[in-house]
Amino acid sequence: MRVMRLLGVSVAVSLSLGVAQQSAAPCPAVGDVQFICDLISPEDLAVVPGAEWVIASGDQEGGRIHLVNVRDKTATLLFPTPTRRERLDAATYPTCPGPLPPEGDDFRAHGLYLTPGSAGVHTLYVVHHGVRESIEVFEVDARSTRPALTWVGCAIAPEPVGFNSVVALPDEGFVATSPRTGDVWEWHAASGWRQVPGSDDTAPNGLEISSDGRWLYVAGFAESKVTRLSRGQATVQKAVVALDFRPDNLRMSLDGSEIFAAGPGNIQTPRDTSQETSNVASIDPDTLAVQPIFEHPFIDGFAASTTAIQIGSEMWLGTYRGERIAYFPMPE
Repeated sequence: MRVMRLLGVSVAVSLSLGVAQQSAAPCPAVGDVQFICDLISPEDLAVVPGAEWVIASGDQEGGRIHLVNVRDKTATLLFPTPTRRERLDAATYPTCPGPLPPEGDDFRAHGLYLTPGSAGVHTLYVVHHGVRESIEVFEVDARSTRPALTWVGCAIAPEPVGFNSVVALPDEGFVATSPRTGDVWEWHAASGWRQVPGSDDTAPNGLEISSDGRWLYVAGFAESKVTRLSRGQATVQKAVVALDFRPDNLRMSLDGSEIFAAGPGNIQTPRDTSQETSNVASIDPDTLAVQPIFEHPFIDGFAASTTAIQIGSEMWLGTYRGERIAYFPMPE
């Protein structure tokens, strides 16, 4: 009776918000690895401060942005919805032409980056593919029971740039990778986009940044490497570390002591994803020392890991080629 009552409340709340609640459909565990299913290509994940909610991207047709409850492992459509909220901050994003038009299944959310704010209001940066190639920016209001998104601005990609990952800068602006052009780009309201010096040989895909904004960490997917690249310094400085898999996304740990790199391994030519592995490694941001912490063979519905985040005592993995999020106990 208690379960039926809770489900009834969840449905009523979801309908009033104009969104759909997705139940945790049966999705068998594989050893210690469990799953949150019924998503579409959850390529990247971002933790909302408080660690009660995770935002998941959707980088395939119909993917959209979902909100995942950490406790009960259910997913809810977050954006776009029929009741979506929009408020252009023209002072911060002066070149943004306005909100996204209705895109339906063409809306694709790729890389995510969440910057904690004050009093429960945060900022989410989203790499968007659809009617425009852009970084879309949202206010995340986590002051109520369920976080809500309000679209507040954008920055359109310059031709022929195609974005993959994004990070926010400590002061203002953001940085994004462009695998299409093989470099990294930085944006500010006053000056727009410019190429980051020294980024044109990084084979860029995923991206992370130091807390002071002086160092970028670039995942070189095609070359199985991670590059630490100076930013805003008098001379360009680089250090490179090789990995035994292809790093996709990078994510700083909760305490900032390590960077989690996730990506596929055992990639063959011609490519056969059923033979690929999901991998996670820990990288020391200062020394670039690498410590492998997870490797798993192909799982039906979860072809290979793309991102790894720590949530309490669990590690969560996203994937580009699948319809589920994986999670398992955090390695000691």
